[in-house]
Amino acid sequence: MDLVLDAFHPLPYNHFISNQAAKIIQNWYLCDSFLTTKLVKDNLFVNMANLKKEISIRRTFGIISHPDAGKTTLTEKLLLFGGAIQIAGAVKSNKIKKSATSDFMEIERQRGISVATSVMAFEYRDKKINILDTPGHQDFAEDTYRTLTAVDSVIVVIDVAKGVETQTEKLVKVCRMRNTPIIVFINKLDREGLDGFDLLDELEQKLGLTVTPLSWPIGMGQRFKGVYNNYEQQLNLFRAHGKQTEEETIAFTDLDNPELENHIGEAAAAELREETTMIREVYPEFDREAYLNGELSPVFFGSAINNFGVKELLDCFVEIAPTPLPRITEERQVNPDEDKFSGFVFKIHANMDPKHRDRIAFLRICSGTFERNTNYLHIRNNKKIKFSNPTAFMAAKKSVVDEAFPGDIIGLYDSGNFKIGDTLTEGEQLHFKGIPSFSPEQFRYVDNADPLKSKQLAKGLTQLMDEGVAQLFIKQETGRKIIGTVGALQFDVIQYRLKNEYGASCTYEPVNLHKACWIECDDPAKLKEFLTRRRRDIAKDKDGKLVFMAESSWTLKMAQENFPEVVFHFQSDF
Repeated sequence: MDLVLDAFHPLPYNHFISNQAAKIIQNWYLCDSFLTTKLVKDNLFVNMANLKKEISIRRTFGIISHPDAGKTTLTEKLLLFGGAIQIAGAVKSNKIKKSATSDFMEIERQRGISVATSVMAFEYRDKKINILDTPGHQDFAEDTYRTLTAVDSVIVVIDVAKGVETQTEKLVKVCRMRNTPIIVFINKLDREGLDGFDLLDELEQKLGLTVTPLSWPIGMGQRFKGVYNNYEQQLNLFRAHGKQTEEETIAFTDLDNPELENHIGEAAAAELREETTMIREVYPEFDREAYLNGELSPVFFGSAINNFGVKELLDCFVEIAPTPLPRITEERQVNPDEDKFSGFVFKIHANMDPKHRDRIAFLRICSGTFERNTNYLHIRNNKKIKFSNPTAFMAAKKSVVDEAFPGDIIGLYDSGNFKIGDTLTEGEQLHFKGIPSFSPEQFRYVDNADPLKSKQLAKGLTQLMDEGVAQLFIKQETGRKIIGTVGALQFDVIQYRLKNEYGASCTYEPVNLHKACWIECDDPAKLKEFLTRRRRDIAKDKDGKLVFMAESSWTLKMAQENFPEVVFHFQSDF
C-alpha cells in the first residue's frame, strides 16, 4: 500500500523504482488517461446530442408580402396562438388601441406600416419558433432582402381581393433564387375577392410556383362559412371577430357524408365537393421533400384579423417547415450540427430603446452553440470579442440569454464594431455569402437645421447609415453631405428618427444624380488624373472610400470610356 501511495508523489531524479512500482505508476497513468479521454468523449457526445436536439426543435422563418396584405396582422395572431402575447394588436385600427407587437418604432405606429424587420421568438407545441416580420413597402426592400438570408423558410401573404402584387413578385423571386421553402397564406377571406382557382393560377403564372392547396375556402365575404382543411381532413367553421373554438372544428374524412349539409348548407356543400374533387385532379399531392427543396408550395386560406385559419397554418408549419439549414461561405458549406460556433450579422438597428441609446447587431447562429461571456473571433477586425449580455427578442423587448443555437437570432450590443455581413466564429476564417448591398437610386443634400445640434446630427447620421438602409457621401470639393437611398420614404424616416432619437433637425435639398459608383485603380497616376479632372463629381463614403457621383448615364458612360483604367463599382462591397 505504501508503495502505491509513493507512486503518486514526485520522485528524485536518481531514485530507484522497482519494476512493480513502475508498473503500478504506468497502469495508473494509463487508467487516468483513459478516464480523461472517456470523460471528454462522453461530454462531447452529450453536447452534440443536445445540439442536435436543439436544432430539431427550431423553425426560423420570415413573413413577406406587398404592403397592406395583412403580414404584420398575421404575425400578431401567430404570436397570440403561440401564447407569446395575450392581446393581439392592430396595424391600423380606430377600435384597437394596442399597436402591433412587431411595429415597435414610433413612426411605424403613426404611419401604420412596417419600416424595419422585427424579430420575435416563442414556443409552440414543443418547438422554438423565430419569426422575422419584414417591411412590405418597396422603399424598405433592402432590409427585407437581407433578412431573407437569415431565414430557413418563408410565409407569403396574399390579399384575396388584390391577388399577386408587384412587391410580392420581387420578394418571391429572391426566395426562388435561393430555393427557399415557401408557404402561401391567402388572407382576408371575410371580404369579397378573387376566385380561389384564379388565385392559384396567379401564384403559378406570376410567381412561378407549383402550388397545392392544403385548405380550401367555403365562400368568401358575406358568404364565407369557413375552410376545409385538406391536410388534417377537418372542417373549420367561420365565426367573425373571435378565436375559433374546438366546437367549430369538425373532423370530416369523407365530404360525401350527409352531415356536411347540416353545417354549411346544401349549396355550399355541393360547391365544396365539386371544388375539392377538381383540386385532387388538377394539383399535386403534398410532398414534404418537394416543399423543402423549394419545388412545391402549400397554400392556406383564412382571415388573420379574425384569427381564422391561423392556427391551422401554424400547426402545419411546425410539422413540415425545415429545421435550420446549412449556410454557404466563400470557404465551404457550414452545417448547423457542427460543434464549432459560427454566425453572421444581417441587420443593425440603432436606438431600439431610445431611452438607453442601444445599438443592436442582429446575429444569425449558423452552427454550434453560442455562449455568453465567451470570446469569439470577429473576422473582419481580426480580434476577439466577449458578449456579457446577448439578447433574445420579442420585437423591442429583450431578455438576456446564456446560450443560443443554430436558427436563433440574437442581439449583440454594439459600440460600432459591426457592419452588415460581419462574421463571428471560434477561430476559423469564414465569410458568409449572399448578403446583398444596394446602390442608391435617390439622392438629396442633407443640411443641419439647428447649428447648436451639430454633434447630435453627425452622430445620428453615422449610426443610421450603419443600419445599411441609406448611405452618406461627402463631396470632396464642397464638403456637402448627400444621403442616398433606395426609396423616397427612407428620407422621411431618417428625418423623423434624427429628430426623435437624437434631437437633431435636418432639411433636404434636391440634387440631380444618376448613380453613385465606388472607384478603384491600380495605376496611381491615372487615378490622380481622374480625380483631378472630375473633382466636382468626387465624394467619399462614411468609410472613406472614393465615390464617383455621376449626374447622368451619359456622364458615367463618358467617364468609363475616357478612363478605362478606372474600375467603377455600383456597390460598396467590391
